[in-house]
Amino acid sequence: MATQSPFSFVGSVFERMAAGTQPPQWLVHEVQHRVVLLLNHVLMQESAATQRLVPSRGRVVRMQWRHFFMALRVTPAGLFDLAPPAATPDLRLEVMQASPLDLAQAALRGERPSVRIDGDVQFAGDIQWLADNLRWDVEDDLARLIGDVPAHTLANLAGSAAQALRGFLQDRVPPAGGPSGWSVERTTP
Repeated sequence: MATQSPFSFVGSVFERMAAGTQPPQWLVHEVQHRVVLLLNHVLMQESAATQRLVPSRGRVVRMQWRHFFMALRVTPAGLFDLAPPAATPDLRLEVMQASPLDLAQAALRGERPSVRIDGDVQFAGDIQWLADNLRWDVEDDLARLIGDVPAHTLANLAGSAAQALRGFLQDRVPPAGGPSGWSVERTTP
């Protein structure tokens, strides 16, 4: 007797949520603002990152997955801000993976999604550099709130849990086709 994977059920739930009703605009706006704050927090921890973005001030990158998108403008300080709604993007990044479950599984395996890139090549190179070189030091931020030892303990616990989850998924979920890393389809305007 064949049994159905619980992941197929979760995938269908994600699909229905993604295809269903849109969240209220105020919620989308608030989530986008929080993402910008997090991105800028990580950028400010690495001065080379902000210095790399300064020459791109005023440029707009639009990131999209399915019908969800976010447009960011580079500020004169080398940080990000939400772009005005009418802003024309200099760079478009579109995640090609349609299934939210497949996207989450690939992320848990440490793989990057397939991305279609369209626009300014230099700006795309700077964004790629950020993706390759910036990491959020969660343990350091936690240490400021709860102290070094509890933060280190929580970080180790989270790392162990993530490793166990990856191992669980490797045993039960077939790997996605193609090599790890970003698969990129490049087009120019």
